[in-house]
This record gives sequence, C-alpha cells and structure tokens, in this order.
Amino acid sequence: MPLAQLTLPSAPVSTAAVLAMALTALAMVLTPGPNMVYLVSRSIGQGRTAGLVSLAGTGLGFVVYLLMANLGLAVVFVAVPWLFIAFKAAGVLYLAHLAWQALRPGGRALFEVRDVPRDSPSRLFRMGLLTNLLNPKAAIMYLTLIPQFIDPQRGHPAVQGLVLGSVQIAVSLTVNALIVLAAGTVAAFLAARPSLATVQRRITGTLLGAVALLLAREVPVRARV
Repeated sequence: MPLAQLTLPSAPVSTAAVLAMALTALAMVLTPGPNMVYLVSRSIGQGRTAGLVSLAGTGLGFVVYLLMANLGLAVVFVAVPWLFIAFKAAGVLYLAHLAWQALRPGGRALFEVRDVPRDSPSRLFRMGLLTNLLNPKAAIMYLTLIPQFIDPQRGHPAVQGLVLGSVQIAVSLTVNALIVLAAGTVAAFLAARPSLATVQRRITGTLLGAVALLLAREVPVRARV
C-alpha cells in the first residue's frame, strides 16, 4: 500500500471528551458524599494510612462498576439505541441534583465528618469497597454520566466507556488521596473559618450546574451504532 494511503487509527475518544470527563469527575469528587465522608473520617480519626487503605478499597469499587457498566451498556446501545437518550437525560438531571445539593441553603460542607471506630487494614479496605459499591453517586456516574461523552461514530461504546471511566478513576483517586493526606489540617482550618466551607460548596455547585447545562444541549442526539 502506498505511504500516502496509510492512515493512523483515531483515538477512541476525543480530547474534548477526556477534558469534559475530567472536569465532571473533579466537580463530583469535590461534592460531599458517602465516599468522601468515610475517607475523611478515617483519615482524621485513624490517620493518613487508614485513609489511604480505605481509598484503595474505594478504587476497587470504581473498577467493578466500570467493568460491569460498560459491558452492559455496550449491549444496550446496540440493541436499544434510544435508551442512549434516556441515559444522557438522567445524567443531566443527576448533575443538576448534585449542584442543588451543594448550592442550597444548609448544604453539607466537604469536611463535615462523623466519628468512626478504629479498624484493621483489611476491614478498612473492605469498608472502602463496600461504601463505594453502595454509593448511588458511583453507580449513576457509570450508568448515566459517562454515556454523555461517548460518540458512537468513533468506535465501540465499551472501549470509549473504559477510557473515560479510567479518566474518572484517575481524577477521583488523585483528588481523594490529596484530601486524605491533608484532611486533618484542612478540617481544623475550615472549622475556624466556616465561610470558606461555604465558598467551596458554591464553587462545586456552580461547576456541576454549568456542566449540566452544557450537556443538556446534547440530550436529544441519538446514538448511531
């Protein structure tokens, strides 16, 4: 084959999709939820090592959801393409819900934690895994938000889902690890400055709301596989 006719294979996902997924994952990981409350509580109450062990369990939970959701979604997109629109709409509504939870009066700040008993490393890992598997935010992330960024014309939806899910996991674990390492110091700092916690909530809520509005325009676009 002449050199001029050779073409390089395109990436499974676009740069824009990766950046949008990373932004969404960042906004979501900064929104307080079961994972965040558990990890910060462990880090403050039992030390950084306990927080990181718990985070490892949380990471495994993300991988389980990623594999299960993408294997199932690949079949769904092929068999019932119109469900793609429903998934996208659900994802937008969920983002809007998270934005409201962060912006509403009396919303929960990032470092509001509860007391937890001290546990062994194996139990910390299992509890991190279980907390994530039972976390509705994690489930909805893979079932409704990742499809927002999938373009069926670029290739198999499952491959794109795995790439985008890997981006989400990388962002989530990186941010959570930094929060775990700094939890004790930051919690004491914010306890003396409650207005900063309010600023954090407003920034997070605004980011989530902006992403929801941007993605709402794409909801009517049907999957073509």
